[in-house]
Amino acid sequence: MASHTQGKTSHTGNPKRRVVSADSMTGDSVRNLSGDDLGNVQEIMLDVNDGSIAYAVLSFGGFLGMGDKLFAVPWKALTLVQDEEHFLLDVDKSVLEDAPGFDKDKWPDFSDPNWGQGIHDHYGTTPYWKREGEQRGSAPRR
Repeated sequence: MASHTQGKTSHTGNPKRRVVSADSMTGDSVRNLSGDDLGNVQEIMLDVNDGSIAYAVLSFGGFLGMGDKLFAVPWKALTLVQDEEHFLLDVDKSVLEDAPGFDKDKWPDFSDPNWGQGIHDHYGTTPYWKREGEQRGSAPRR
């Protein structure tokens, strides 16, 4: 992770980061609880209307960047392991392999609530735009 951080000190003496630059997280590895490598963060997708981080785009598969498939993962499904500078995604590798992916040259419409609902359903998360008190089925603000 890069040095653009603000926060407190963790129990290990390292800074506990509460605010970091998005750029400092791109390239970070993603692992599951078994330690399997699930890829790297390629992009962080923001909902600029409400200030939410919506998704992390992971690169998975391929060799030396060739043949990689990209996957949108709900931001809430990821946990930053700061001391080790990687993300944790609590899914089996097969869940990611079966996830709806896309090609680096043909990205989906991340603002499409139907597409987004499918991504959240796959990972078992509640869509970020469905907050408590809002009517079920409402789309992200544009």
